[in-house]
Amino acid sequence: MTKQEKIVSMFNDIAPTYDRANRVLSMGVDTFWRRKACDLAFGYCSSKNIDSIVDVACGTGDMMGYWNRRAQKAGISVNEIVGVDPSEGMVGVGREKFPQMSFHIAPATALPREDHSADIISISYGIRNVVERQAGLREFNRVLKPGGLVVILEFMKNENPSTLGKVRDWYMNNVLPRIGGLISNNYEAYRYLPDSIEGFLTVAKMKAELEEAGFEMLYSKSFSMDISTLMIARKL
Repeated sequence: MTKQEKIVSMFNDIAPTYDRANRVLSMGVDTFWRRKACDLAFGYCSSKNIDSIVDVACGTGDMMGYWNRRAQKAGISVNEIVGVDPSEGMVGVGREKFPQMSFHIAPATALPREDHSADIISISYGIRNVVERQAGLREFNRVLKPGGLVVILEFMKNENPSTLGKVRDWYMNNVLPRIGGLISNNYEAYRYLPDSIEGFLTVAKMKAELEEAGFEMLYSKSFSMDISTLMIARKL
């Protein structure tokens, strides 16, 4: 089994308890991060009519729900919101939550979408789990229309953490795996989270990879003790 297959299998295992664990572990703050991402992205759109939003590594569809609700609040018409994820377990939960939306089982490196067909591609806490990340970013570029946006929410590595950043790291390493393990009955899956952050990129390196893949950075900011980082880039 490849590393990517192991990650997908892990998410299949925790799918039934994933939403509940997320709300508990983030203490609900992730709802602010997701709203902020949607609202800022819509602010960068030149039209109130959007053809297609593709949410990659969509999991149980949380971000798709936020795209829909925030578009309605902003008076923006979105023709379709599509979710793509390699985990059948996660997508199964998503289809139950959002039966009106479209879901596809596929990896980030092979999106089942035509060239230049999406206005926005989002990936929330999933780019870290794409083993062939640069191939994934090139795939995002292929699917996006010229001027289209990629919206990334992620737990980024912090090489020089502040005092608050050290508190975050302590929580991630000591509290999160225990609570997540209790809720999901899968300690290993929630031990993976802090380990994957430690092995991931800094914001600067993620920005460099986006630029290499043909994107121009528009926005980058970390929230809530630098726990979560939002990056928005435009296809050149």
